[in-house]
Amino acid sequence: MNLIKHSQIAGIAICIFTLAGCNKTEIAEVTSTTSELGIDLSLFTKGAFTKTPKIVDCETAQGTKTTCYEIITSGAPAGRVPGPFCPRSTEDGADVSGKWFNNEGKGDLVDLTGQFILSLDEYYGDEKWVLYDAKTNKIRYTATKASCSGAARPDVEEQYKQNCIECELSYLEDDFSLTYLIPTTPIPAKKTGRVRTVGIALDGTELSGPAPIQAILGSYTIAAFDDCGGHINLHQGYHYHSTTGCTDTVTTEDGHAPLIGYAVDGYGIYAMKDAQGNEETLDECRGNTDETRGYHYHAASPSENLFIGCLHGESVDAGGPHPGGPDGRKGPPPGHKPPPRD
Repeated sequence: MNLIKHSQIAGIAICIFTLAGCNKTEIAEVTSTTSELGIDLSLFTKGAFTKTPKIVDCETAQGTKTTCYEIITSGAPAGRVPGPFCPRSTEDGADVSGKWFNNEGKGDLVDLTGQFILSLDEYYGDEKWVLYDAKTNKIRYTATKASCSGAARPDVEEQYKQNCIECELSYLEDDFSLTYLIPTTPIPAKKTGRVRTVGIALDGTELSGPAPIQAILGSYTIAAFDDCGGHINLHQGYHYHSTTGCTDTVTTEDGHAPLIGYAVDGYGIYAMKDAQGNEETLDECRGNTDETRGYHYHAASPSENLFIGCLHGESVDAGGPHPGGPDGRKGPPPGHKPPPRD
């Protein structure tokens, strides 16, 4: 993502989830659109930025010199407190629990209730799933910063397996911040590019790339979301893997799907369906063009583990270290350069 922790800028197009495979880059030729609309900062939630965004000189990964908005955030969603995430007891219902991807890979998220935790062995067809204590009916979850970090690794230790993973914003360092560099005017790319970090939501939090589902489930863990489709790790703060309506703008006059945020190439990302519940015809990046919005994207359904399919425009890629994965899973060491675009 185009984000920095403290003063260290990481590439905006870096693949955050090193365990999740990225979409193939340069999927298709891009055709020019009639208008290229930039970010409307007035649509962001009050408090979404820690500093007033400014315009700076920047260069895209494709070598185009342009200007970018420098947007700095705190890693927390403006206007609300995240959670709840993991249930505490096998008797807990949806009102005190979060959500998770359904096993069909499309449609809505499933409620992460105590009953759902009890049925994980049947749900995933693996009798080894036991995230609870059968004697006390208490669910095992990462209740400390150490366990939050320890469970969110590609090489999870035995003591952290069989856990529902959740982290708190209080675990972040005091001076934690994320910085996005996004072109002020979108630049159509000659060829579509891979999605590493998707972009930024209107509440100032990251729209993340795909989560490494197989690695998470392979460790018998559930990286719980709240009802808004997001969760917290020590490297990205609170971030989204799904959109469930929490960042939508008000209803549009023409009935178009509401805006949820902006991609790292500067194009708007709108909800999946319009006011009538209809979906539009989209290209391979999940985008299309109209006279009002120019080129723009439409997010996939909550359980598809993606927002958009590829990047239509050019984005900044400054190199540098990879942030952690969706649940704190660490990427390559500092100084590691992102893989070449292939």
